[in-house]
Amino acid sequence: MGTNTNRQASQSTSEGEIGAELELDITNVAHGGIFVARHEGRVVFVSDTVPGERVRARLTDANKKSFWRAETVEVLTAAPERQPHIWAAAAIDRDPADRAGGAEFGHIELGHQRELKRQVLTDALHRMAKIDSDVTVEAVPVAADASPGDAMDGTGWRTRVRLHVTETGIVGPYAARSHRVIPVDDLPLAVHALEMAAPLDKMFAGAASVDVIAPSVGEVQILVAEQDEKGRRRRTAPKPITELVGDREFRLDAAGFWQVHARAAETLFAAVQDTIDPDLFDPKAANLDLYGGVGLLAAAVGDRFGSGVRITSVESDDQATGNATTNLAEWVGATAQTARVDKFLTGLTRDADAAERSRLQAATVVLDPPRSGAGGEVVDTLAFLGPAQVVYVACDPVALARDVALFAGHGYTLRSLRAFDLFPNTHHVEAVALLTR
Repeated sequence: MGTNTNRQASQSTSEGEIGAELELDITNVAHGGIFVARHEGRVVFVSDTVPGERVRARLTDANKKSFWRAETVEVLTAAPERQPHIWAAAAIDRDPADRAGGAEFGHIELGHQRELKRQVLTDALHRMAKIDSDVTVEAVPVAADASPGDAMDGTGWRTRVRLHVTETGIVGPYAARSHRVIPVDDLPLAVHALEMAAPLDKMFAGAASVDVIAPSVGEVQILVAEQDEKGRRRRTAPKPITELVGDREFRLDAAGFWQVHARAAETLFAAVQDTIDPDLFDPKAANLDLYGGVGLLAAAVGDRFGSGVRITSVESDDQATGNATTNLAEWVGATAQTARVDKFLTGLTRDADAAERSRLQAATVVLDPPRSGAGGEVVDTLAFLGPAQVVYVACDPVALARDVALFAGHGYTLRSLRAFDLFPNTHHVEAVALLTR
């Protein structure tokens, strides 16, 4: 048994003992890759199981009045959707402290994974935004070098992997829900070129992390990030790479943000183009691409509506906006600005003259925030500016539902919604929504 588990077992509360084992019936899926059971009326969130199962689970957190947390240690009655885990390093036969994280749905049949993700998304919209949706989670084509088996089991798609490093230099993923490094000898979610190049058997003493990147053009890149004097990860020196979306090239820094799934960028590029209502689109309006990165989605707008499109891509990372300037150079009206989105929007409300306010009210806004979502300040300020339509790209269903509810308070309605399985064998799901007044 892992040392973390032994330490937990010594802790207790008046209501439940950390390390105690319970037999639980799993009834539902919850956000975050966990599942729901009840013990004597109390909600217990349980990992590594499936609705319909009966499991033996070990308590890891019994300090909350409203719920406990537990980890499955044995499946007593298996659901029909359970399968052998796609990654032996994360399988149920390992102690929970020794299971690699990052593939928390890998024990569930792929089609049922999508159904569970659909349930989480629709439940969030129902609870938080009072919207009932019939959205489905769409499968995404596999990577170019994938095998037929990869499409069947949701492996071979990941183009970026961060390996964490122990004090002695051993690399690997973190264990689920911890910062404990787990040595592994394979990376089944990764595209094959990345998995073959990953230095899983090498030592990196003194390093903070090792990033392995398989761009669509060129060789696999291995970026070793050192620690600063306080033990924090240093930013690696810029290393330009090229990514292809169709026949369009995007320049970016190897360590910068790019979609992780080998087909994600082209999927979202097309989805944004298809989601925009052309009847509401004005190429001369003050169109915006917020949290724009290196200009992927601004380019999608330009490709759809032509060389005369006016659009400003806003991103806080100056390396990304430098690359976005290059990537958007063919559109005369396209610019990239380095700024925090909240501060940029506040500046617009303060400084825009009457003509610019009119162009903002005619605008299409593409909004692609981080996992935490846009949040109240950004939504309120954006809604005050009053764009004609907002295309919201979301990687977290709860954050999306919360922001849809916030937009609704300003008169915006959810017109359309699509969801994509860009993270097979994990709980994550990507969605593209259209909001209009």
